[in-house]
Amino acid sequence: MDKFIPLSVPNIKGNEIKYVEKALKDEWVSTAGSFIVEFENNIKNYTKSNYAIACQSGTAGIHLSLLALNINKDNEVIVPTLTFIAAVNPIKYVGAEPIFMDCDDSLCLDSKKLKQFCEEECIFIDNKLINKRTNKHIAAIIVVHIFGNMANMEEIMEICKQYNLKVIEDATESLGTFYKEGKYKGKYAGTIGDIGIYSFNGNKIITTGGGGMVVCNNEAIANKIKYLSTQAKDDELYFIHNEIGYNYRMTNLQASVGLAQLERLEEFINIKAKNYNFYNENQINLLKFNEKCRVNYWFYSYLTDKRDILIKELQKNKIQTRPIWKLIHTLQPYKHCQCYKIEKAIYYYDKVLNIPCSSNLSFEDILYVCKKIKEIENN
Repeated sequence: MDKFIPLSVPNIKGNEIKYVEKALKDEWVSTAGSFIVEFENNIKNYTKSNYAIACQSGTAGIHLSLLALNINKDNEVIVPTLTFIAAVNPIKYVGAEPIFMDCDDSLCLDSKKLKQFCEEECIFIDNKLINKRTNKHIAAIIVVHIFGNMANMEEIMEICKQYNLKVIEDATESLGTFYKEGKYKGKYAGTIGDIGIYSFNGNKIITTGGGGMVVCNNEAIANKIKYLSTQAKDDELYFIHNEIGYNYRMTNLQASVGLAQLERLEEFINIKAKNYNFYNENQINLLKFNEKCRVNYWFYSYLTDKRDILIKELQKNKIQTRPIWKLIHTLQPYKHCQCYKIEKAIYYYDKVLNIPCSSNLSFEDILYVCKKIKEIENN
């Protein structure tokens, strides 16, 4: 096959050009315009949230969330080590320190180890979880829903309520994933904790090229996030700024693309589910998703002992793949940080290979990928 098969690319076949042309014609191209408001409203309604604030990126959304929750240099924040670094860097932006947690077999943060850590490594005093090692206040947790999956939010929320931890859900990869059963039946990824964040980067299930969205149900938090995202303007006419703000607002052009993409989100999820099943039917056994959830099937994880060989050989056959992220606690800026029983994350880092999963992938493409993987594995 001469065709190049990318890992994950946008599917731009809806009303994107029509809406962008309208934004250009109306000359609303920057950080104001009707498409931003409409996109916010549609995400709010889709996720059944009270508030939605469009921003520049998922990273910006996490940064704004930490600021809105008053996380600062006196605090520590629990995070998974198996995640993209954008989930962790904003902790350092606000001067706080991360504590790295292991994953479970969903690739998401291990709720059982979280409980053990809180019980064994901390004390709870004056309604604060205090780290015995540092004597610092652990004020929050960032739960990352990996590859469209959903972490065990039933157990995680119970622990966080017990220890008064603020919960930020990094749902940047999981727009459209929701619980089908249990305590949070009908609740979407990003809507269970205090604040949720979505990303619309070019490789996400829907895209705005670059951009993000913060959702929450607390009016004060929503107002704070929007205020900080628009340079903290207290008086727009006379340029009064009483706090340090950020240029984090999404543009109207981006929102116009996002609006068109959101119209097709359920279609994309259905396609990705069919493609996921087609891989499995053709003996490429992919890592399972949380069975309690309707997931968005964003990324497919193939477990192999030949990860690096496959990456190299598949690339020769014009098939793009990638390893899972380098574990954050092993990276230079974070080597000094506290970790707790990191075991499964190391196992999955060595074995996970992400294979093509775009929503415009054809069955012919998948059959070709399956054929080449099996040839290399059996060689």
